[in-house]
Amino acid sequence: MYIYSVAATISLNLYKKVINCLNFFSSSIPPLFLRLLLAWEFGESGFEKLNGTNWFADLTFPFPFNLLPPDISWGVSTVFEIVGAFALAFGIATRFFSMSLIVLTLVAIATVHWPEQWGTLSDLIKGYRIADEEGDGFGNYKLPLIYIVMFLPLVFGGAGKLSLDQLIKHKFN
Repeated sequence: MYIYSVAATISLNLYKKVINCLNFFSSSIPPLFLRLLLAWEFGESGFEKLNGTNWFADLTFPFPFNLLPPDISWGVSTVFEIVGAFALAFGIATRFFSMSLIVLTLVAIATVHWPEQWGTLSDLIKGYRIADEEGDGFGNYKLPLIYIVMFLPLVFGGAGKLSLDQLIKHKFN
């Protein structure tokens, strides 16, 4: 009986140490990984636009984004994706760029990824997928929606401890 009590105490103490360690790193490691993953994705997209040809002329943007010529929309999205990727990677102006890239993603969903037509919730849910099957009209908004959800902890919680935002905060606080 005594041996079980000692084993339980050791297990509980080990569990507490692991939890304390996880709590210690919770405000640094998860936001860093979110920032780096999102920076990679948006940077890759931005550099593809930078080195590619403008296909925005073939799209119908929602208001008020349809007021801009396609070349300007292409340039704005390219710059925000590239600059935003670097800002996220280093953790500078994280909330601003997270919100900006959420808006960019919402415009992309409305313009490219949203179903062409849907009459029921069942039709809408068919668009929750990564790839669009050519011509079925159900869209493919799953990945952009995942990006938006990934941005939310950065918008509400900031860049985390391992960021320039945190360094600037400590420097000027």
